[in-house]
Amino acid sequence: MASTALDFALLALALGGPAAVLATPRAVAVLVVWFAGACTLAWLRPVREHDANAIEREHRAGFIALFVLPLVTPAVSAAGRRFGVLPWFASEWAGGIGVALVALGLAVRIAAMARLGSRFSPLVAVQRTHALERGGPYAAVRHPGYLGSLLACVGAMLAFGSALALPLVAAFALLLRARIALEESLLERTFGDEWRRYRERTHALLPRWR
Repeated sequence: MASTALDFALLALALGGPAAVLATPRAVAVLVVWFAGACTLAWLRPVREHDANAIEREHRAGFIALFVLPLVTPAVSAAGRRFGVLPWFASEWAGGIGVALVALGLAVRIAAMARLGSRFSPLVAVQRTHALERGGPYAAVRHPGYLGSLLACVGAMLAFGSALALPLVAAFALLLRARIALEESLLERTFGDEWRRYRERTHALLPRWR
């Protein structure tokens, strides 16, 4: 898959070459998870068409950063590991947790995309036949796709052990918060009381313990 090839190239640049990537078990584990996620999406093909009824405008730089930050976070953390910069998470247990979070995050995001199907969009938009989704992972949180992305981003930093990527993770979290506010404003205007009732019984990113 092209995305996995790009991930591999960035890690190779950070760690000192393809051989260094293949000699790093955490890098191999993360790449396997990414490749499995890409294959799953290619097989499911959850998004087959788009027919947007309303699109909320957002800042172009922020939109691009939402894609770039999680892409470069693993490489920045890997570079920090290579040069011994801020090795705050340089332990076996932190690396294992990181790989597990990457897998969990991708699984949650893919489940959210599969649940939405063609209602999913990289833009803040609602489709002409858009129904408010409240089942599957959306029964627990309002934005499981964003939760999955954030978990995977945090996990990628932990997997390679350096806090050099921590500012990127923090920036990604802030951008997600801004996008959630933008998206929820559009959903409230579209679905009104139905959306407000749903919002009252769920949290944006974390399940509500009862």
